[in-house]
Formats: sequence, structure tokens, C-alpha cells
Amino acid sequence: MSCWLREETFVLAEDYVGFCSGIQQTPPSESAQAMRYLAKEMEQQHRSKFRSLSQEFLDTCGSDPSQCLHRVMRELVGDGKLNWGRVVSIFTFAGVLASELLSRRGNSECSPKLAETVADYLGGEKRDWLLENGGWEGFYRFFHTARELKQESSMKTALFAAAGVGLAGLTFLLVR
Repeated sequence: MSCWLREETFVLAEDYVGFCSGIQQTPPSESAQAMRYLAKEMEQQHRSKFRSLSQEFLDTCGSDPSQCLHRVMRELVGDGKLNWGRVVSIFTFAGVLASELLSRRGNSECSPKLAETVADYLGGEKRDWLLENGGWEGFYRFFHTARELKQESSMKTALFAAAGVGLAGLTFLLVR
């Protein structure tokens, strides 16, 4: 079993939701730094959509958004086509949720649970895909290679197109 991959995913998710909750710390890895960059970029590109979805999501989920988040992640990848863009959109949405929960409740006590949920899903249920794609080191290589080749805008376009599909799926789930 790949416990280390789940733990590495948790560290990445915990870092990102903490970062979105205002915790100032150095990213624990190059992958975490890349995730911060890409997820924040995605959030900025789709700020009003993410805010609207997170508010509606929290209004319908009750006191424990983690279970609802898990369901949404499963549906988001229900077609079996996980890619780095969808992974980034999962992190982005979890970060937006953490930020919204902080503003609603005045504390970040839900953030670790959101990070656990992301880690359980990506590092557990989707670990085979992560391993086939080089794990978080593969994510960093994907990010870093595109930047080195000065194809960052092409990479962003691909990531945001994949995330757009994810956002459409998330919207569909929320209105059901």
C-alpha cells in the first residue's frame, strides 16, 4: 500500500488550505509551491464562480462539508478522466471552502478535515493514477517543465479547460 503517497497528499492539501486560511508558512515542498501558484491562479481566473459555488455548497452541506466534498470529488472524476487540471481544481475548491468557512465561522478548525478529505480521495482512492503520473514529483515536473519551455500559457490553458469541465460538473451537482 502507498501510505506515503496519502501522507504526502495530506501535507500538500494541509499546506494549501492553510495558505488559503491565512496561515503564513513556507511551502513544505516544490510541489506545494507549484500547487499554491496554479490553484491561486485558477481561483483568480474564476473567482466569482468559485465563490458562488462555495457559498451554495456550504449552504446545502450543513455543519460537515467534508462528506459533501468527498461526494463532489467522486462525481467530478466520475468519468474516470483524472488529470492535473482536475487535481488543481479540487485543491482550488478546497481552498476556497476553507477561506469561506473562516469568514463564516471565524476559525479554521474545518481546514484539517478538508485536507484529510482531499488526501483520502487523491492519495487513497486515486493513488494508482497519482503513481502512474509520477506522484507529486510528477506534478512538479509537469509544472516545472512547462515553465522551462516557456509554455506556461499553454499549460494554463490546458489546466483551465480541464478545470472548466470540473466546474461545470460541480455546478451540476449543486443544482441537483
